Amino acid sequence: VKTNILRLLESHGFNVTVYPAKTPLADVLKEGAKGIFLSNGPGDPDAVKHGRDLVKDIAKEGVPTFGICLGHQILALGLGASTYKLKFGPRGANHPVKDLHSGTIAITTQNHGFAVRESDTAHPAARVTHLNLNDGTVEGLAAPELFAFSVQYHPESTPGPHDSLHLFARFAAEMERFAAERGA
Repeated sequence: VKTNILRLLESHGFNVTVYPAKTPLADVLKEGAKGIFLSNGPGDPDAVKHGRDLVKDIAKEGVPTFGICLGHQILALGLGASTYKLKFGPRGANHPVKDLHSGTIAITTQNHGFAVRESDTAHPAARVTHLNLNDGTVEGLAAPELFAFSVQYHPESTPGPHDSLHLFARFAAEMERFAAERGA
């Protein structure tokens, strides 16, 4: 996980605890976690089998979840979608991404070699929320019924534009919505 992600979570009022990737969800929840952040990281998301299982557990519990980059891919896999290797993954800044709900376009930073494939076998609550305007790849997912969302790009990496920093506030709002609806 990038240090700036942790800084941004803290700046939005989160008390952050970092757990090893293979920590069982029950242990994390027992310690009082109110939300789960799935971090970025290198490599093939399909090789992170424990991540897929974690997302299935998260979906059962309905714990608010936010994923970035590899975390986005792991969320997608756990919800039944698939991923694939890109010939050349997007790298660097100034990649336009369209929010399909608002129609706005964010200028983003990217660094990945895998992408999420749209799939009719994905969880029925999941939907694509963002698309890369350069190559048409899936850049965001949401499963509102599960209080979960993710983005492929890096909102924490802002070499100029701050177009996507609102996603950290969105995570806080999802946790508030969860608490209001579930009394947690």
